[in-house]
Amino acid sequence: MAQLFRTEAWHKSVEAAGATCGRRRLYQAAGIGSLASQLNAQLGTAARIGILRRWDGDGSPRVPALIAAEVPIMAVEGGLAALSCFTLVGPLNLPLWAPLPVFAVAGAIMYGLTRLAHRHVKGPWSGLAVLRSMDGRFRIVALILLATGAQIFRNFIVIRALGVDVTVFDAIAVLILQVTLTQLPIGPSVGAAATVLVLGHDGVAVAAAAGVLLTATGTVGSLLFLSWGVVDRGSRARSARRRHERLGPDLADGAAPGQPHREVEVGSEVA
Repeated sequence: MAQLFRTEAWHKSVEAAGATCGRRRLYQAAGIGSLASQLNAQLGTAARIGILRRWDGDGSPRVPALIAAEVPIMAVEGGLAALSCFTLVGPLNLPLWAPLPVFAVAGAIMYGLTRLAHRHVKGPWSGLAVLRSMDGRFRIVALILLATGAQIFRNFIVIRALGVDVTVFDAIAVLILQVTLTQLPIGPSVGAAATVLVLGHDGVAVAAAAGVLLTATGTVGSLLFLSWGVVDRGSRARSARRRHERLGPDLADGAAPGQPHREVEVGSEVA
């Protein structure tokens, strides 16, 4: 569920940037990216953007705009992490005032991105288009909230299933560290590292086991998402081939039998 909500947020952001490839193509590309993100967040982003551009270069924005379209989602996730970073004060022995600078930086980044989105409407910064309207900002925040809530719930039930007396705040702290550590090239050990840092006082072995289980459930979810994309893409390709064989190339492409495809000029555009 977390992956679906986050992918829908990506779809809204990319669509606002001018994508015309449709939700289905975006979800298929996101399925590959979600599996790659289990190793590294940047790898997942690169895979998602690369696959989308390869499959539909005409219907998707250029790479710089697609990279910029990731920024609103990352900013919202960072803002939520900043609001929840007080959960790390106890486990990491941080001073009580430590969350305050984080709040200030997160607010400044979000304000700056909104101003930037209004000033630059073309080129690479067109990827920030979703931030230009209140409705767009609300949709992104709502979808990321739902995705984050699903991840917190997953952490909570998985860790408690292993007998660790965990609270919702502990589950939030684990998620924040997971997201932070995925920025580093440390691979599947992210889950174990995050749980040991937060819950190591209850036993390193149990905390590490909980982290491994979190990584396993995330990988299974990514494989299910990827499998749907592969099956859906294959079934649509088979349907297109059957239609082509049944109707012939002219009718399958929408032209009358025997009639060549024509470009009709309308004003300064070509229909």
